[in-house]
Amino acid sequence: MEGAFTPVTEELTAFDLPVTGRVPRELNGRFLRNGPNVLGLEDPRAHHWMLGEGMVHGVRLRDGRAEWYRNRWVRSSQVAGKLGEPYPGPVPAEDYACNTHVIPHRGRILALQESGPAPYELDDELNTVGTYDFRGTLDGAFTAHTKFDAHAGELHAVAYHPTWDHVRHLVVDPAGRVARTTRIPVPDAPMMHDFALTERYVVVFDLPVTFDEAAAGRGAPVPYVWNRHHATRVGVMARCGGPVRWFGIEPVFHSHTLNAYDEGGCVVVDLMAFPAPFQVAGRGSGGPYAAGTARLERWTVDLRHGHVRQRVLDDRPQEFPRVNEAVVSRRHRYGYTAAAADMTAAYLTADGGDPPDDAFSDALLKHDLLRGSTEVHRLPRGAAAGEAVFVPRDAADPRAAEDDGYAIAYVHDPERGAADLLILEAQDFTGEPVARVRLPGRVPLGFHGSWIPDA
Repeated sequence: MEGAFTPVTEELTAFDLPVTGRVPRELNGRFLRNGPNVLGLEDPRAHHWMLGEGMVHGVRLRDGRAEWYRNRWVRSSQVAGKLGEPYPGPVPAEDYACNTHVIPHRGRILALQESGPAPYELDDELNTVGTYDFRGTLDGAFTAHTKFDAHAGELHAVAYHPTWDHVRHLVVDPAGRVARTTRIPVPDAPMMHDFALTERYVVVFDLPVTFDEAAAGRGAPVPYVWNRHHATRVGVMARCGGPVRWFGIEPVFHSHTLNAYDEGGCVVVDLMAFPAPFQVAGRGSGGPYAAGTARLERWTVDLRHGHVRQRVLDDRPQEFPRVNEAVVSRRHRYGYTAAAADMTAAYLTADGGDPPDDAFSDALLKHDLLRGSTEVHRLPRGAAAGEAVFVPRDAADPRAAEDDGYAIAYVHDPERGAADLLILEAQDFTGEPVARVRLPGRVPLGFHGSWIPDA
């Protein structure tokens, strides 16, 4: 509720945004980002940051101009009620203002949440259209972290729910329908926040963060706990379904996947991992709490010999890994992450511990995973860097280099007390920004977003 996380209290609309530098003329579309932004909070002591109502922030770029900025709450029935607006249509059984991700899919814009609510569809100006169930084919929960395989035209998801004795791998076909659902049995109703996809396999992470009925009975806002009795394991299943091969590993918490690919008889997954234990709701606070900082790791699942090799690729504090979306499920070379000092500090001090030293910084990082090197675009103290999304210079050019494009992110400007949209040349990552678009208000630290190009 404080610092870089402080919610904004109003929806803004601004046109013809001031720009320092030059907005590339090939960037025609919208850069959107979702995150929790609590509305009408009555008791801060009972609040969990990750449960704030979803608010999507967006900048519209066209022909070298920054045409507009908008921020809009996702209109669930409760949000509409708090704002004194009517809610169109019947209220879904599990209704929530999805706050975790926002993606394009088949000409639609979808705000996503895991473990229950259906996606909410938004229009091009971020107004809420209503819930979306993939043309009537979604049965039950969805996920916040989908994987779109551009080669197959398929959208993949792994969904969980506290009442299920399994998780579900869903495949949305090119027609926009859930064409296949595979149930994967798991004990203890674990939280499965993200997964990985390769050309041949789906990779799931069964981790020791599980549903706690007693906590739910007490009214805990996030009734998931670190369960030391729950085995930590990685599961590999063919994309077409079938049996899952499970591989045990030492306790760890995987938060987000950068990307994954097949390599001979192995599956390679690059991801962010926190050391054990990881408390989603802290230890009674507004959490989450981590025993250490997230770091970039590579997990190689050796299918021939039946084990997982884990290796640290970069141990500096960072999160929110992204890749050129064109290479999802295929071998990648580059990855982009964000280092936000305030977020790192929040994970480590959720229960009132001592704040970390001054070594934590704000920066955007570009990893060259072929050379094993990292470029760091350093930002001023207090800049609170958000997730960096890669945007290709020309998505239609099959010969373009994987990093031929831009890395764009919302970054706080501590001098103005407002946010900027930062546009970096990905092949000149440490150089001066190509453009800095000045927004009229703050973009609180939040979660994930997407570049949505014009059709």
